[in-house]
Amino acid sequence: MGKSSDTLTKAEIAGAINCKVGISQTTSLEIVQAILDAMGSAMEGGQNVKIAGFGTFLLRDKRARVGRNPKTGDEAPISARRVLTFRPSQGLKDQIAKGI
Repeated sequence: MGKSSDTLTKAEIAGAINCKVGISQTTSLEIVQAILDAMGSAMEGGQNVKIAGFGTFLLRDKRARVGRNPKTGDEAPISARRVLTFRPSQGLKDQIAKGI
């Protein structure tokens, strides 16, 4: 994996799979895309996604509420919406803490 930027890309993940497992770059990229598609479809259908040892992608429904424009102080309605949050596993937290 290249360290050229602060962002890990799908292509870099596919490259890591290619090196570790020995399958082609094209097949590796197809696998990564299939995993991401499955995760997206599950969340679109209202399911949370849990990856053991990595973390959980949680969907939360937020109620409609009245907010304020911080610049003017004017009230503005904020509509109800669904938001996606990520909660890392303890193992991932520990791994990140070791990297500091």
